[in-house]
Amino acid sequence: MSAIESLLQVMEDLRHPENGCPWDIRQTSRSIAGHTLDETHELIDAIERDDTENLKEELGDLLFNIVFHARIAEEKGQFDFDDVARDITDKMLRRHPHVFGDARDQQWSDEALAQQWQAVKQQEKATRTKEHTLADDSGANSAIYRARQIQQEAAKSGFDWPDIGLVFDKLEEELAELKQAFSSGDKDAISDELGDLMFVCVNLARHARVSAEMSLRRTNQKFQRRFAYVQQQMQAAGINMNQRELDQMERFWQESKIHVDQQAKDDQKQT
Repeated sequence: MSAIESLLQVMEDLRHPENGCPWDIRQTSRSIAGHTLDETHELIDAIERDDTENLKEELGDLLFNIVFHARIAEEKGQFDFDDVARDITDKMLRRHPHVFGDARDQQWSDEALAQQWQAVKQQEKATRTKEHTLADDSGANSAIYRARQIQQEAAKSGFDWPDIGLVFDKLEEELAELKQAFSSGDKDAISDELGDLMFVCVNLARHARVSAEMSLRRTNQKFQRRFAYVQQQMQAAGINMNQRELDQMERFWQESKIHVDQQAKDDQKQT
């Protein structure tokens, strides 16, 4: 029995209505969706830390979640794990004609490959019986991820900024509206305008062809490194951390940009 066959058997045993685990038996795809998202985040964290051992473990955890979802669907007579594997294999074969097609070409640029990928995706969508619209999607994805999806779908219909300069203009416009909302003290208005500003930031990332999600993750990590430096320096100086010492903390924060950020760059070069 292969390793994947053993895993599938474990999942079947866990879901056995009489001898399985009560918790596993009760689960649905909806109830474990949050666990799947958590495992994805933990996997990304392991990748960013270059933690090979933990990477292997997190890949296994995510694979277990995939098997879990597939088993639930199989019990409903919808599809099974083999169908999932077969579908993704077929999709990759279709979307890589430059590798698996008759006219193989390894010299394509990233831009040409992206255009080909999108063209094949559009062909696949055209064969579906139900037309996909923005309103069809639920809010289950992270807000940043969903914002990018919405913008990409709108852009396919030509509803998009023609150049990034106009996105910067929109960013300044939304920032001004947010400042005005803060002046009014209206929390609903503040929430709306803050959402508008964040939506434009995601649009800016999309035009720059970077991931807004990964950009924010990197900023989170950068802040954690710098703040840890501030904490260490304040403790070494025997100074309590409170708002009265904000000026001193700010001085250490500026130091951290030099010492901590340089150390992070050196560590990255070594990996």
